[in-house]
Formats: sequence, C-alpha cells, structure tokens
Amino acid sequence: MSYQASRSMALNLWGKLGRNRLGRTLFSKAVCFKAPYFASIHPYFHGLEPGRVEVHVKKRRSVTNHINTVHAIAMCNAAELAAGTCLDVSLDARYRWIPVGMEVKYQKMAKTNLRAICEIADYKNLQEGDHILPVSVLDTQGVEVFNAQIKMKVSARK
Repeated sequence: MSYQASRSMALNLWGKLGRNRLGRTLFSKAVCFKAPYFASIHPYFHGLEPGRVEVHVKKRRSVTNHINTVHAIAMCNAAELAAGTCLDVSLDARYRWIPVGMEVKYQKMAKTNLRAICEIADYKNLQEGDHILPVSVLDTQGVEVFNAQIKMKVSARK
C-alpha cells in the first residue's frame, strides 16, 4: 500500500492557526488542553509539518532546578512532546502510536530558553513496529544541551 496523507487533527489545526504568533500560541494551548501534563513546561510550537516539529520552552522559574538551570525532566517533557507531535503529523493515517521508552543524554547545563526539535527523515516509509525518534534540545546559541532517543510503538488503527 502507498503512503496516505495524515489526517491528524493537530496538522489540520496547525494549518488554520500556525501562520502567526497568536495562532501558534492558541495551537500550543490547545495541545496542552488535550494532553494537560505538557502544560507544565508552557510549550510554544514554532514549527510543525510532516517530518519535523520544533517546540520552544522558555526558561522560567517553574521549569528550573535548584541551580537555576532548566530541569532535566522539563527537557524530557519537551522532547516527548516534540517526538509525539512529529509522529502524529507524519504517520500514515492507517496507523497509531504510543511512546514505550526514552533514552536521554544531558550534554550541558541548560541556562537559556530552549528549542526541542524532532525530525523524521523518512517518515513516508514508517510501518508497524518500534521506531526510534531523535530529539535534539538546543539553547539560544544553537548548542545542544540535551538529546533523546524516544522509542515509539506504531500499530494499525482498529
């Protein structure tokens, strides 16, 4: 069977709202309404398309640790949000997904606002099974402070 364009509600909503800052803010809030835990990091979707998602997280007190850097779990949260949304808008409409694991590496202290970027180069060829989605978290200088390999299980929709 050939690739069928995603019918993701997120992608449809992004098409309506993603053209300006206000719309992207509303989109980000809508995602957090659907999955409330992500609201804890106050994400802002900067880019969303099949094969690539970019989520911004501001360094603010609510996401910092005792040494005033962005907390490791806040970065895990941003990485899972970027990967899950990227897979959701990239995956063939015949499939569904769920995260089943995450391996992370903390490269440097996260002292600034952050960008979590997930890219799936060959998203049109995703099939059932386990897939590793890479996520890179960059500081405002473009330095990678954290990366994650998120294992997603893809299965056929019922």
